[in-house]
Amino acid sequence: MDQKKVEIKVDEAMALGQYASIAAIRHSREEFIFDFAFLFPDGPFGKLVGRIIVSPAHAKRFLEALQANIKRYEDAYGTIVPSDMPPPVDYIQ
Repeated sequence: MDQKKVEIKVDEAMALGQYASIAAIRHSREEFIFDFAFLFPDGPFGKLVGRIIVSPAHAKRFLEALQANIKRYEDAYGTIVPSDMPPPVDYIQ
């Protein structure tokens, strides 16, 4: 099956990216919600910097792509050693 090439336009602010020091994942029957936040080092506060909502099928493809990329990374640079678990997240509006 031939795959079509997709061009995605990216503005400069989006291309710079956003650093996140914590991620939280929630789901319902229809969707997975990925929240990315930055935790301030001098207090128990943080700020949500991004939220991505995807279908369950896309979440599974994302998992598979992430696993493949982590394997390639570790093959090239060595095992990733996880740091301490971050604290539980509580959302404030």
